[in-house]
Amino acid sequence: MSNRNDIHDRLANALREARKAKGLSLDAVARLSGVSRSMVSQIERGESSPTVATLWNLTQALKVDFAGLLEGRSTPAIEVIRAEAAPVIAGRGRGVRIRILSPAEAAGEHEVYDLTLDEGGILDSDPHGPGCREHLTVLSGRLRVRSGEECQVLNQGDTARYFADRPHSIAAEDGPARAILIVQNS
Repeated sequence: MSNRNDIHDRLANALREARKAKGLSLDAVARLSGVSRSMVSQIERGESSPTVATLWNLTQALKVDFAGLLEGRSTPAIEVIRAEAAPVIAGRGRGVRIRILSPAEAAGEHEVYDLTLDEGGILDSDPHGPGCREHLTVLSGRLRVRSGEECQVLNQGDTARYFADRPHSIAAEDGPARAILIVQNS
């Protein structure tokens, strides 16, 4: 019986520490996992034994290793996504490679992308939600950015902030280019 209590204590501590390390409230974990706030609280206090499905939802929301949870392995303080492992969005634009840099849980709120445009590459976008803004910083080359009827040419190091709740585009100007794009939904 003490072995079972030890498992409950380790589970409770591991989940609580993972939540705190991410700076998340009980409400935030409940929203991300689909597990009620009261159940999350009970599990963290060791008062409830979660089902495998509940534990899976919590570990996915907290980005904690499911298998290593009871062994004391948690998400490291520095999470590294190697360049070749970053997800890529295919089939958007022409001559454009879009790597997703932001975590999946940020989708729809604050998204970060690494854009690589070939010579003549262009990314045409339909309007995003009301109030959405994009922040584009050119790392190399030159880009032409259009938002609605307005257009600007950006050089290396330049940043443009513009409304993305209207038709907008990013195009390579005079050769290949690379940029960081931040999409900020309101």
